[in-house]
Amino acid sequence: MLLVFCAAAIAGAINAVAGGGTLISFPSLVAIGVGSIPANATNTAAMWPGSISSAVGYSKDTDLHRDLLAPLLIPSVLGALLGAFALVVTPPALFDATVPFLVLFATLLFAFHARINRLFNLGTLDERVSMAGRIWGFVFQLFVAAYGGYFGAGIGILMLGSLSIMGLHDIHRMNALKAVLAGVINVIAFVFFAFKGLVVWHFALVMAAAAILGGYFGARIARRLPPVYVRGFVIVVGLSVSAWLFFKR
Repeated sequence: MLLVFCAAAIAGAINAVAGGGTLISFPSLVAIGVGSIPANATNTAAMWPGSISSAVGYSKDTDLHRDLLAPLLIPSVLGALLGAFALVVTPPALFDATVPFLVLFATLLFAFHARINRLFNLGTLDERVSMAGRIWGFVFQLFVAAYGGYFGAGIGILMLGSLSIMGLHDIHRMNALKAVLAGVINVIAFVFFAFKGLVVWHFALVMAAAAILGGYFGARIARRLPPVYVRGFVIVVGLSVSAWLFFKR
């Protein structure tokens, strides 16, 4: 219990800043003998409260991109349902093979978003997102949500990369939007897994409490850091997550 509590608290804080916390919380469940699919479902059940608490932490002094919230919520719900269903009914090998490339791709998107924005003219300096940027965001969010419903490691990095390409620049506002969307994705997947009887509840409840604490205080700390440090942390986490996933293959 102590192991999964600490792992979930750290994962909640990492998810608040960048994403990739699942790579700490999920292995902790596997390490104590929980099967991989129940561990994934239990981790999803535990992480969504942390995402919501992160959103609350950012809301204290961060203006959310409300004009983008509704258009991105729709693909988040649809994709999460699709991904959760895929986890239950399909072999994981093919999807797992693409995960390291996805996270690395998203990290590179995030790192070089300014050059890509200038190349494709998807956004503006004042963060007004063009129609092309909105179309990109809808399609990519559908894919991210499907992956999130299926496994979810690195969905925060994927979303930050996508939001960067859409034309957003303020890392704290991006993190606030990411926290809300990640919470929605995890809630949808959690409900599906709960109905399927895949959640190990005594671990999920302990981890959820820890993730709430980590997510809230992680967001509060991140909000007070200079954006350049937060961006650098996101890139380091993204490269580390992708390297771990490549090694795991």
